Amino acid sequence: MTKIKICGLMHDCDVDFVNEALPDYAGFVFAPTRREISVKDARRFREKLAVGITAVGVFVDKEPEQVAWLLGEGIIQMAQLHGQEDAAYVEWLKIRTGCPVIKALHPERGTGMALYGDYVKAGVDYFLFDSGGAALAGGTGRTFDWELVPQGNCPFFLAGGLHTGNIAEALRRVSPYGVDISSGVETDGRKDRDKILEIVRRVKNG
Repeated sequence: MTKIKICGLMHDCDVDFVNEALPDYAGFVFAPTRREISVKDARRFREKLAVGITAVGVFVDKEPEQVAWLLGEGIIQMAQLHGQEDAAYVEWLKIRTGCPVIKALHPERGTGMALYGDYVKAGVDYFLFDSGGAALAGGTGRTFDWELVPQGNCPFFLAGGLHTGNIAEALRRVSPYGVDISSGVETDGRKDRDKILEIVRRVKNG
């Protein structure tokens, strides 16, 4: 069954929505975007998050020690790297924490794609293929040419402009390990309960 991650939780009600919908992952953004949250808020959200939903921290070129600290504190359980973090960064984080790492790459721009094998050797657990550039952490809001997704052995998340209207096509054409959705479950910049419930239902029902 395809996994689903709802990213960019910013408010307590967002946690309530995902607890009701029960996606597999919930994303907390620790990067300078409109979805950035404080460590204090992330800790509170983590404490409220339903058992079985994995908390993922989203970072852009954050000092690895800070990422490791958040993992060590249990505020997050996985790290998602959206910046220029190289294979050495990934390897250090894996050795230091033993926690799963997602590395975001941008196939349409070729961003980081030449390092795909190096990231695998460094211990990346999952890739995330998204549109746009590294600065657009937490959701770019638009799709990209899915034909550019590489056919490797490492499991990956598909992101970028996914919503209820195109999620079935994405699952059929790309067959990702998981999907990552942020703006596609928002209305006027805030998480929408009904959209979250509906897209989780559609993904889980295949």
